[in-house]
Amino acid sequence: MSTKFPMTALGAEKLAAELEDLKKVQRPRIVNAIAEARAHGDLKENAEYSAAREQQSFCEGRIQEIEGKLSNAQIIDVTKIPHSGKVIFGTTVTIINLETDQTVTYQIVGDDEAEIKANKISVNSPIARALIGKEEGDVVVVKAPGGEVEYEIDTVEHI
Repeated sequence: MSTKFPMTALGAEKLAAELEDLKKVQRPRIVNAIAEARAHGDLKENAEYSAAREQQSFCEGRIQEIEGKLSNAQIIDVTKIPHSGKVIFGTTVTIINLETDQTVTYQIVGDDEAEIKANKISVNSPIARALIGKEEGDVVVVKAPGGEVEYEIDTVEHI
């Protein structure tokens, strides 16, 4: 039995869209580029041919990678889960740093979806691990590189 990896519904949609583009747009474009480069003659000295073959290799590898991820994904649509105030995978959590009073909002997502600039943190990150299972109003301690930081969970949203 293979291990299932959690992924948000949006994350799965993005991967599926990328897969569709790779198969229906990029793959045919690369095949045409290879055919065109072949028509130019000697393949040993043909940089266009080499570049097209390299693109093809990358494209096929990425297709396999995405198909593997999607086949092992446990897609979780948090909007369909009743709100309990508890932090679970996929929820959007607003926390308050008790020392600085700064608030920050994170969505807890799968490893492949994590994007700190978009405030999407991996379920395996130290902050997410500290938050999972806790509820609004709870205080959590996150072991950060600069020491322990205390946060209060302000809101938990299913969006």
